[in-house]
Amino acid sequence: MIVGAGPVGVTAAVLLAQRGVPCLVLERYTQMYPLPRAVHVDDEVVRILDAAGVAAGFLKISRPGLGLRLLDARHRVMATFARSPAGSGYPQANMFDQPDLERLLRARLADLPAIELVGGATVLQVTSSSVRYRLGESEHEVAASAVLGCDGANSTVREQIGASLVDMHFAERWLVVDGVCAADLHAWGGVHQVCNRRRAATFMQLGPRRYRWEFRLLPGESAAELPVEPLLAPWLGDVSVRIVRRAEYTFRANVASKWRAGRVFLLGDAAHQTPPFIGQGLGAGLRDAYNLAWKLAADLRSAGGEADLLDSYERERAPHVRAQIRLAIVAGLAMTGGQVRGSVWRLPGMKALALRSTSPPLRGVGRGRLAGTLAPVTGLDPVLGDGWSVLYTGGEPAGFGSHRLVRVTDELDPTGALRRWMGRRTVVLRPDRVVQAALRR
Repeated sequence: MIVGAGPVGVTAAVLLAQRGVPCLVLERYTQMYPLPRAVHVDDEVVRILDAAGVAAGFLKISRPGLGLRLLDARHRVMATFARSPAGSGYPQANMFDQPDLERLLRARLADLPAIELVGGATVLQVTSSSVRYRLGESEHEVAASAVLGCDGANSTVREQIGASLVDMHFAERWLVVDGVCAADLHAWGGVHQVCNRRRAATFMQLGPRRYRWEFRLLPGESAAELPVEPLLAPWLGDVSVRIVRRAEYTFRANVASKWRAGRVFLLGDAAHQTPPFIGQGLGAGLRDAYNLAWKLAADLRSAGGEADLLDSYERERAPHVRAQIRLAIVAGLAMTGGQVRGSVWRLPGMKALALRSTSPPLRGVGRGRLAGTLAPVTGLDPVLGDGWSVLYTGGEPAGFGSHRLVRVTDELDPTGALRRWMGRRTVVLRPDRVVQAALRR
């Protein structure tokens, strides 16, 4: 049972259904939210979309982001951090409209008969074995082998399991404006961050003639009353724009006090909220879904015999999320604190931090220096299948039972990058491509 049919909930349902787990998805609204919210995912997250069967479609509705450019208050370039268009086999930064991604995921969901989506459902009660909800004038109670709460920042499931939000001490009000321009603005194809202490701002292109602006609100200002035209004018020149959305958001940093109660789990914004400054909000939720789906499927196949595997969900994901949120807070303070703070990004080592595309290793995973890291893709994912696998060079290793054995050859690894990453090791990969062990031959 999945509560919430946003990108995280639908991705979780698809990943489970592909492993033979039938899913009922309950969604409060009858229609998809039509306006953009999330606009960026990195190359690692595109691999998750690939696992869900939508990466090819996603690459058609997204465009590579070229990186980050810091501007001073007069829009003069202070620093540029360029991103690679290749990364883990995909562009390191990918810009898109969230409704386009949601349509892809909903279409994929519709292809899988093991998933039933019920819109207009209001969840009333959640336990480890059932969910009670209202649909129209009637109430229903459905048995569930597990419940995944993917129901957003104001999560009913989080409230039902008695979890609270732990404040990581960041809250800023911002005006977000999405617009369609009459002509292309011919702007640099990355994210522009204006390091202006008084009016920090962000600007980016989402798609053909589609742009987003974000402006930090001052104390006492109202997003509804603030004149937006003077804010947009420096970017537009003589090009006209049609505003499709203007809304006030409070960027927060919160993590749930617990992510699990029995067989009820929290994912995505129900478990954590981050400021947007490193573009990891949606990505973190999709990582949750990828981490949990294979573990839950394994537990159900073994009739509840994988308790420790399920325990590892929060143990792995919560520290990872906290680390990403702390980085987002630091990045936000540097980017929005004026030219002096913005110049921090010119210090040695800061450029590497800004451009880091790989996520930090998961803690407490297996043995060896590579344990907890994500295997580089280099065309590898289709070969590995959806289960446990072993990468090796030389003679075939013994003792790995049902693991898929994959010998890394010139054909599979023409550049040698994968073998350089492996070193003289046999590498054991989990179904989510995380290294469980790296064993010296």
